[in-house]
Amino acid sequence: MRKLMLTGGLLMLAGCAGLPTPDPSQAWIDLDSRQEDTALQAVEVDDKASIDKRYFEVQPGSHELTVRYLFAVQPTNIGPDAEPLWRDCQLNVKFKDFNAGQRYQLQAGYIGFRPWAKLYDQQRKVIGQGTPAGCQRT
Repeated sequence: MRKLMLTGGLLMLAGCAGLPTPDPSQAWIDLDSRQEDTALQAVEVDDKASIDKRYFEVQPGSHELTVRYLFAVQPTNIGPDAEPLWRDCQLNVKFKDFNAGQRYQLQAGYIGFRPWAKLYDQQRKVIGQGTPAGCQRT
């Protein structure tokens, strides 16, 4: 599974070079997972499937973003003889004031078994936090 995550991560990095130019009439949300051996993907905007898994681009106003975050809980959080436990989680982030032409960043990470997500504006101010929407083992 680790090879799969690393390969997926490398493919996502390679795909970043091919990101489209942001539309100035919309808000752009970059995705960033803070820890290695993880993956963060755009899933839905306002209960509609995201067009591209690498970022969100939304009309100005209020939106709910759903992301998929995959990570491995390390043996230090499970038990001395355990193998890493892979988790596949969804998180929802609501924000009511996306602005046209602005660039935001959604970051995700985890502590033990618990994923987290934070939404930042261009000045690196936290403007939203994710709420877990369910996890499963992979």
